[in-house]
Amino acid sequence: MAKVNVRKETGKLVIDFTYRGVRCREQTALGDSAANRKRAAAVLKKLNEAIAAGTFNYAEFFPGSALAARFQGAVRTPSETHQAGTAVRLAEGSVDAAIASCTSPSFSEFAAAWVSEHQIEWRRSHIKVLNSTIDGHLLPEFGSKPVASISKADILAFRTKLGTLPGRGTNRLSNKRINGILAVMRQILNEAADRHGFVSPCATLKPLKVRKTDVEPFSLNEVQLIIGTSRADYKDYFTVRFLTGMRTGEVHGLKWKYVDFANRLILIRETFVLGEDEYTKTDSSQREIQMSQPVLEALQRQHAATAKLSEYVFCNRLGQPLDNKNFSDRVWYPLLRHLGLKPRRPYQMRHTAATLWLASGEAPEWVARQLGHANTQMLFQVYSRYVPNLTRQDGSAIDRLLATRFASGQLSTANVTSAVSATVTPALSARPSAANDANHGAQPPPLRIAV
Repeated sequence: MAKVNVRKETGKLVIDFTYRGVRCREQTALGDSAANRKRAAAVLKKLNEAIAAGTFNYAEFFPGSALAARFQGAVRTPSETHQAGTAVRLAEGSVDAAIASCTSPSFSEFAAAWVSEHQIEWRRSHIKVLNSTIDGHLLPEFGSKPVASISKADILAFRTKLGTLPGRGTNRLSNKRINGILAVMRQILNEAADRHGFVSPCATLKPLKVRKTDVEPFSLNEVQLIIGTSRADYKDYFTVRFLTGMRTGEVHGLKWKYVDFANRLILIRETFVLGEDEYTKTDSSQREIQMSQPVLEALQRQHAATAKLSEYVFCNRLGQPLDNKNFSDRVWYPLLRHLGLKPRRPYQMRHTAATLWLASGEAPEWVARQLGHANTQMLFQVYSRYVPNLTRQDGSAIDRLLATRFASGQLSTANVTSAVSATVTPALSARPSAANDANHGAQPPPLRIAV
């Protein structure tokens, strides 16, 4: 009769049963307790059902067990027989894995509980992205499997499958996106392993290598060209984005109550993501950005235009925050095509602000604070070639640089002076494209795009 015993020498539980007339005893690493006996009993029940149905496979049920070869009819050499004792000891981990597999919940059940328990810690936008990853990729592949039964081989096969799926505008998902999907998988399985007593199959799984990409900031000539050519209702928007380094969600979620004209500060306290106001990306993103003179004048003009219409600084005709996709598809990329500039994500406006600050001689510590970085490490990793010296630290250098281009709030279309050329690094004052040369000095007519 099948039963759960305790081995006196070790105090560990043993699954004791008879199969094909042979008494089999598989030792576990579980101590004798009510909870562990319950877990072992679940395995025993499943084992009896498999034997009664004629589907029991010793090797599958207890992988690594020395008895598995015997029931498969294998003939051992003397050396293999000598190693049997070691195999029995190694099999203990396999028995525990079988126990965990029988007693652990399905992946879909555990994932739902995991999200429910942790959602109080996360932003709403993060929860939406997380659920999209779980529902779209993880549940179709692993939803019905017990979490403890998922192996590293299963995950590697899943990763290979992800590599064949189409990505955004490409023929396959990027390594970065695949790593993001597997990162969610890793978090769920690591938590499940901790709770249900098995080794996480993701413990030794390494992320795919992601190719490093350089930032592509605009030159000061290009910044002037974009601002000067844009629609009248977007000139101030572009001025603020290019000269403050605000993230897209931060500038779209900026409210008038966070604009301090008296102290010339922009207070970053919220961000607008997926149609909702949220806390900023990180705690260090909570910051105060100093207004340069062009930014101050742009916000003053914008205040006159939208302050009575909406609590948001930049809004549509209904007073609602700007939609990022609508802005990108109907304003940003058409404008770059019109000017003959290389297509770049709007986020490059943030990189442009960083490189302008650094090229003008501002201290990296000050620049990091303006960008909302916790320290200067990322600054040097991303923008190291734009750091000429450490002579300034208070924002005055960028003001002097911009003063040579902006006069009394009006955009100056004069060519770059020799003084500015000496101030800006060669990387920023690089020669524009041929399309820009053709338009330099004679501005193209403003682009009219219906929104």
